[in-house]
Amino acid sequence: MDHFTAIVDYGVGNLMSVTNAMRYLGLATCITSDPAELERAEAIILPGVGAFPDAAERLRGPGLDQVLTAQAQKKPVLGICLGMQLLFDCGNEVRDCKGLGLVHGAVRRIQTGEKMPHIGWNSLHLQNASPLFRGLDEECYVYFVHSYCGVAEQEADVIARTDYGVSIVAAVQHGNVYGCQFHPEKSGEVGLQILKNFGELNR
Repeated sequence: MDHFTAIVDYGVGNLMSVTNAMRYLGLATCITSDPAELERAEAIILPGVGAFPDAAERLRGPGLDQVLTAQAQKKPVLGICLGMQLLFDCGNEVRDCKGLGLVHGAVRRIQTGEKMPHIGWNSLHLQNASPLFRGLDEECYVYFVHSYCGVAEQEADVIARTDYGVSIVAAVQHGNVYGCQFHPEKSGEVGLQILKNFGELNR
């Protein structure tokens, strides 16, 4: 397999739904935690569900944090949901915990008067044009499930926001590193377009 996207298996990801969406698009994938496979891949997706500290520890234990940091200098990396949160410098869910530091900022609990967790469809407000959203219209809808969100140090890194009583960072881009707080694999045609765009970044 010459061209494939590696989906990182570190025990906390929603692996099959992402894999199935990529396969539907005709994009080859490999679910792996093998550093050699991550090196061979033309792109990497870091999924994730659950709590930030547990996930961060599962990356650090086998040294996947260092592998991902190195690979992000060479190829596109996409973090989804908790995977996006792990891209940030740190998080404070349960306890203060170090992230990957690929996007500068911190992950904080959403401070809103709306019902928590934030579950459901919300529209995106696109900003700082990104190839991840090529072909999509402003105010397109995507599916969220979260109580925490990234707070970016640099607004230049924010490529989409959504409103949930407050403005929330919905997607980021810093160099080769991309993150979606929402689930593109559960977001219908819009989400498929996002995954297609990501899959074509290195083509």
